[in-house]
Amino acid sequence: LTEKQIAAVALSTAIAARNPQLTQGIEAWAKSHLDDAHVGASRAAAAIMGMNNVYYRFLHLVEDGEYQTLPARLRMNIIGNPGIDKLDFELLSLAVSAVNGCGMCITSHERKLREGGISREAIQSAVRIASVIHAVAGVLEYQAAA
Repeated sequence: LTEKQIAAVALSTAIAARNPQLTQGIEAWAKSHLDDAHVGASRAAAAIMGMNNVYYRFLHLVEDGEYQTLPARLRMNIIGNPGIDKLDFELLSLAVSAVNGCGMCITSHERKLREGGISREAIQSAVRIASVIHAVAGVLEYQAAA
């Protein structure tokens, strides 16, 4: 991954992990590696996947295929025009989906990344970053509560 991809994955997954202390620290660090478009896309990926991951996880788990025939009626315009390279946005979306635990979204984003020529190693790196960020957020929450 490039430094820009690493910083954007870290920022988007920190936002998704919902720990303000961690997110502020990562955002302060990430801004030295990211332009405004990438900071905005990182926030947008956390927001749109926060919505989509809940909805599509429901579709996957409900065991009633009729729901999948209904229109989602969720506004997802940012996916079509994220303001950064679409594959980079897919990478952020995959990492956030991993944090949020949506198998359907993980499968979809991983497939798009592979079709776009992104290596398994790069995909694994993004998810590895997401897993570390998520773990640190949990430890910080625990420490704050203690």
